[in-house]
Amino acid sequence: MRSHHGETSEAIYLTQGYVYATAESAEARFKGDEPGFIYSRYANPTVDMFEKRMCALEGAEDARATASGMAAVSAALLCSVKAGDHVVAARALFGSCRWIIETLMPKYGIETTLVDGTKLDQWQDAVRPNTKLFFLESPTNPTLEVVDIAAVAKIANSIGARVVVDNVFATPLQQKPLELGAHIVVYSATKHIDGQGRCLGGVILSDKEWIDKNLHDYFRHTGPSLSPFNAWTLLKGLETLPLRVRQQTESAGRIADWLAEHSGISRVIYPGRKDHPQADIVARQMKGGSTLVCFDTKGGKKAAFALSNALEIIKISNNLGDAKSLITHPATTTHKNLTDEARAELGIGPGTLRLSVGLEDVDDLIEDLDRALKAAG
Repeated sequence: MRSHHGETSEAIYLTQGYVYATAESAEARFKGDEPGFIYSRYANPTVDMFEKRMCALEGAEDARATASGMAAVSAALLCSVKAGDHVVAARALFGSCRWIIETLMPKYGIETTLVDGTKLDQWQDAVRPNTKLFFLESPTNPTLEVVDIAAVAKIANSIGARVVVDNVFATPLQQKPLELGAHIVVYSATKHIDGQGRCLGGVILSDKEWIDKNLHDYFRHTGPSLSPFNAWTLLKGLETLPLRVRQQTESAGRIADWLAEHSGISRVIYPGRKDHPQADIVARQMKGGSTLVCFDTKGGKKAAFALSNALEIIKISNNLGDAKSLITHPATTTHKNLTDEARAELGIGPGTLRLSVGLEDVDDLIEDLDRALKAAG
């Protein structure tokens, strides 16, 4: 969408409101009888452009862009249920997502159950007469479990429930949940879509009927809207997304294979390797691996910290999907609020590290890891 100036880079419409030619026009626009924008909390030309391009990439009918990934997750979940409803979620979730399921929803009278997302019988056994929603990540954060989305969607469809999938770790390039039967897809656009450490953003994608019926009013009245400037930044990120993700995935695969052979590493989890616990599902529902690698250092937290501190190219940060390689210790950062038992249940140990592979030369990254592992003993 270009203005009359014919610019090559999309224009940024940094405006809060819009002017109407007449009072009659304003009335018609508020009634929905006349097309056009009303207020940037509702919609904005730059944000609208980002939403349309995400729909084209995901294969969705409609979308709403949000101020952050967690705004997308919370809006998608809370607009779908009410007090007295029941939600089933995979236990392997990002810490803030677990908080919504375990703390926020019960506070408002919404019942919730956590299950092992990789075990279909647990999804089925958790179903109640009031179950309305399933929620999962795949691959999961940080241990890269892969959930059989099609099979979970089949269970949901049998009871008239909807499936929400957080697809951040796969990106829309490696996995398309809507094609697998999911009903709603959410992203933290901060990761991969921006992918260059510049801004926050999120997006919810689904069919137009669901968005009109469930999300539209919730979104307008609670105000989790994306800023036009961030939408413009994310539009720029989309232009290089395939190139970045392809290179990062290739490098991550090489690094995973290298780590798997190193004597200082006790476990490596990477979608695409034959030893991945759900390798058959990965082959069936993903087009490629991930830009993330999860691994355990021998020597627990002390060794994990020593390795992280000795790295020179790879930086310590809890972000991911960035052009720069980043490493974090989930037990003390992203998943620190979980109990020791809950972390152990998810496979997050004191020596677990999550590596987000960037665009640096892969041989330089391997050399950096090798040097750091030697320093860690």
